[in-house]
Amino acid sequence: MNQTKSIMYVFSLISIFFLISCTAQKPKNESPNVVLIFADDMGWSDIGCYGSEVKTPNLDRLASQGIRFTQMYNTSKCYPSRASLLTGLYSQRTGYHKSYRKPMNNAITLGELFKTAGYTTMWSGKHHSTEMPTERGFDHYSGLFEGASNHFNPGMQRDGETQPAQKRPDRPWVIDGKVIQPYTPPKDFYTTDAFTDYALNWMDRQEATKPFFLYMSYTAPHDPLMAWPEDIAKYQGKYMDGYEATRIARFEKQKKLGLIAPDYPLSKSTFQDWDSLSDEEKKEEDLKMAVYGAMIDRLDQNIGRLLTKLNDMGVADNTLVLFLSDNGASAEVVKNIKTTGEIGTLGRWTSLDKHWANVSNTPLRFFKNHSSEGGIKTPMIAYWPKVIKEKNKISNTPLHLIDLMSTFVDVAEVKYPSTYNNEEIHPLDGISFLPILQGEEVERTKPLFWQWQHGKAVRDGNWKLVAYKNKWSLYNLKIDPVEAHDLIISNPEKFNELKAMYNDWAKEFEM
Repeated sequence: MNQTKSIMYVFSLISIFFLISCTAQKPKNESPNVVLIFADDMGWSDIGCYGSEVKTPNLDRLASQGIRFTQMYNTSKCYPSRASLLTGLYSQRTGYHKSYRKPMNNAITLGELFKTAGYTTMWSGKHHSTEMPTERGFDHYSGLFEGASNHFNPGMQRDGETQPAQKRPDRPWVIDGKVIQPYTPPKDFYTTDAFTDYALNWMDRQEATKPFFLYMSYTAPHDPLMAWPEDIAKYQGKYMDGYEATRIARFEKQKKLGLIAPDYPLSKSTFQDWDSLSDEEKKEEDLKMAVYGAMIDRLDQNIGRLLTKLNDMGVADNTLVLFLSDNGASAEVVKNIKTTGEIGTLGRWTSLDKHWANVSNTPLRFFKNHSSEGGIKTPMIAYWPKVIKEKNKISNTPLHLIDLMSTFVDVAEVKYPSTYNNEEIHPLDGISFLPILQGEEVERTKPLFWQWQHGKAVRDGNWKLVAYKNKWSLYNLKIDPVEAHDLIISNPEKFNELKAMYNDWAKEFEM
């Protein structure tokens, strides 16, 4: 009897120890993590898996194991795109179609959405607003609080260096929620690297049991064109064949990749005749594009650092990674800034300009600030090993930045609120594309709209009505994806129908 009691006593102790041991082990997080990566002023063909000669092995790997989207749209301008991305609403609803110097009204942010689902929320990089992210649902924020800055030094001149080329030296910078103005960093600083450093530091401290949302808002390859010398060296000389040769090479690669059909048209070029340039001008144009390519190369390198961290944390399989850009490549040229030194260095502000921007947006028409396809289309890659089973898939479904919030509502399995902090929230404008990630299809039943400055457009099915400075053109994107043949005269009823749609939408915002 005593022996039986002893055995039972020992068994009880073992059971208790086992239960305590199991309880002490933190339960594994089953909720998906989300990493949203946003590039700045990057064209549709600027990464390898969308046709570029620029080396982007990390993005290419994500594409080969995930989904590439051929009809993902932004707003053609940086801060309206960021507002739509953050809120799931047209920027007109939040007031961000006119200015970024105001709160985002009638909306919650992605940070606030993921917070309600129990996520740690992190944002690194560009904001372009006046609202502190840590007051809009983000646990962590570090980065540039406005638009563009010098990539090597956004602040004051450092000892032993030339004056940094900049629009102004007091661009507000934020580190862990603290505003620093001006921000003069150490000499080894480079924006793309620094933004990744901030994120990796937060990820090092991330609790294993808690899901996280990370928004990486890079400023590359937005001007000023600046890159590390070792990255520039990879591309210098590669563009001496000129605009047309580079554009055709990208166009043919897009066909081989299956990104576009073999009979896909190429828009009319808008760049200057390469042979009309002097040898010195050709070298300068080559260097300009080499620096631009180097910035994208460095962006990809840093995405590789993030992917390595996800693997080290053991969460890569259940992390949704999305990559896209805020508008098409930019034809804007910044002038009246005192600059010195060679293109690519901290003392020289250089812009891409319209000639290379036309190449960057291959095969599409026009660029940033236009509502034509080259201004509003972005490459988008979705990678999520646990969910995406059909690898290297290409989706042609029309999508928009307003669809991100709707998708994340489904991904996080959280209800979108009708009110937040006792204020009414506007219903989402977008649709969820989670079914596409799961191997199904979605159908867009409502038209899409655009308006930024002189550009405006409406797309309903394959029909698109687009204007610049009130000159309307009508296209059928199914047979004319590069907007080459205006059909207004032959289709007056469709023109009137789409114009009425646009006017009804615009009336909501008194535009």
